[in-house]
Amino acid sequence: MAKRSLQSQGGAAHVFLIPWWLGLVLVTLVPLLASLYLAFTDYNILSTPEFNGLANFERMFKDENFWAAVRVTIVYVVVSIPLQLGFALLLALILDRGLRGLAFYRSAFYLPSLLGTSVAVAILWRQLFGDDGLIDRALSVFGLELGSWLQNPSLSLSTLIVLNVWTFGSPMVIFLAGLRQIPEELYEAARVDGASVIRQFTHVTIPLLTPIIFFNLILQTIGAFQTFTQAQVVSGGTGGPANSTLFYTLYIYQQGFTNFDMGYASALAWVLMAAIGLVTAVHFILSKYWVFYGDD
Repeated sequence: MAKRSLQSQGGAAHVFLIPWWLGLVLVTLVPLLASLYLAFTDYNILSTPEFNGLANFERMFKDENFWAAVRVTIVYVVVSIPLQLGFALLLALILDRGLRGLAFYRSAFYLPSLLGTSVAVAILWRQLFGDDGLIDRALSVFGLELGSWLQNPSLSLSTLIVLNVWTFGSPMVIFLAGLRQIPEELYEAARVDGASVIRQFTHVTIPLLTPIIFFNLILQTIGAFQTFTQAQVVSGGTGGPANSTLFYTLYIYQQGFTNFDMGYASALAWVLMAAIGLVTAVHFILSKYWVFYGDD
């Protein structure tokens, strides 16, 4: 009787999994395989795909805009992720002090992570840093006339970096959860040994928090490589000025949906996927040198 009940439950579970399997196959696997095929073709949507071997990948080496997009994306990832995680950890440490209304602050600080990738916030950012924007007006009070940050190739990317740092809420909440798991007895023992606050942070907090730092690092790095909406809205889809905000994903969009060169866009997408996989693998390899788990 019990065996029959388990079998019936298993059958019901498979029925409930059908929508998930359909989504996996139709929304993920089929487009994935289709893009892999198109990466080796010359396809402009209006005509039949024509196999061209490695031509799309060879084209990248001679494409100046491709290298510009690679450079912009790497700078964005390398600069914004440490700043974002550092700011998130700082606020998590402050909130971990036992402030009143902790639930309110936690929700308020998490809100930017929900809104940061939205079109509305990107439009707001364009208004803040555009011609005669709020930031320009505030700086003009101190005699700094920088004009439109978004039209300045030296400053435009920094506005998007600031936007990404502003979306610190998600890693902050994860950091806060990790801080709450560190036993207070370890801090008491460190204080008895005469450790200062800074030594407690560097010798107790950071080592025990390294798994959480590693987790946030992986998630935020992958997300940064895939940044699209902010650059699309702020630059008007051009990646300007002078390709200073030409993110890799924006360049894929331009090739696929502006130039209708789906074959080249698919090849670009697979290169991005390989790059993210490679960076993630390197992170995991290096993690054994600085991430400490409970059984280490």
